[in-house]
Amino acid sequence: MKAAVIESVGKAVVAEVPDPTPGPRDVVVEVAACGLCGTDLHILQGEFAPRLPIVPGHEFAGEVVGVGSRVTEVSVGDQVAVDPSLYCHECRYCRTGHNNLCERWAAIGVTAAGGAAQYAVAPVANCVKLPEHVRTQDAALIEPLSCAVRGYDVLQSRLGAHVLIYGSGTMGLMMLELAKRTGAASVDMVDLNAARLETARQLGVSAAAATPDELDRPQGWDLVIDATGNAAAIQDGLDRVSKAGTFLQFGVADYATRVQIDPYRIYNQEITITGSMAVLHSYERAAELFAGGVLDPDVFISDRLPLDQYPQALDQFAAGVGRKIVVVP
Repeated sequence: MKAAVIESVGKAVVAEVPDPTPGPRDVVVEVAACGLCGTDLHILQGEFAPRLPIVPGHEFAGEVVGVGSRVTEVSVGDQVAVDPSLYCHECRYCRTGHNNLCERWAAIGVTAAGGAAQYAVAPVANCVKLPEHVRTQDAALIEPLSCAVRGYDVLQSRLGAHVLIYGSGTMGLMMLELAKRTGAASVDMVDLNAARLETARQLGVSAAAATPDELDRPQGWDLVIDATGNAAAIQDGLDRVSKAGTFLQFGVADYATRVQIDPYRIYNQEITITGSMAVLHSYERAAELFAGGVLDPDVFISDRLPLDQYPQALDQFAAGVGRKIVVVP
């Protein structure tokens, strides 16, 4: 089959690789679409993936075309979205319900061959059947949405909160949509990319600007969310949290990223600094929200490119052009 392959640091190609075969509790999915995200860029930079080469792609959905000998939950022809998370279910963190912090953490598209290919294999337990009205080629959005749902689990957002989001890419926009659903009093967004801010305005953001200095909230925001992973944005965001407020590190930063904190202010103003890592008990809820129309796929997906253009899609994503980019095998 044809697949994208990150062969070595900085090098992605499209090549022929062996077709996947299912284990007893696995299914083979013919991929309808596979999204790109910041994790793919980190893999390309030599981070996250323990070894290369790897077939990337952890945001995907498609049609079941093969099942293992002990699979009864889905059948050939079912349309499914795939949770890429692969947990050991044995370590301390898995046993205490923190599977996303698994000591042997793994994921389809990161440590195992992923969905940037014509076919992908996944445990049946990771597959969520899609209702008929959901277009399978749009359902690659469910995985990033499940990360956003996990972010709001961590935030424990309360009604009437004033929210500031850094970054109006796909993840920032998803956090915007969830903030609206969780009863925020206002949701403001900052980004240096003017085109992306226009999408935020289209989705009903309260205010959008290049910097919080242009926004009128001198006391700060109850919830500040970084969806960029950029050191300058993170540093600025830490200073914008109101008393008794919360800062969520949601964007994926490079390993070497460093910022400064003010311990006395954290103590004196009871500020919470927290993080949200990937997916945790949130994929099926995200699938239900998606089926219910929480996102408009035609707004969120800006580009649908053929799999043959995967290297170019990575370049476009890295340049910040568009919103969610998916490749279509």
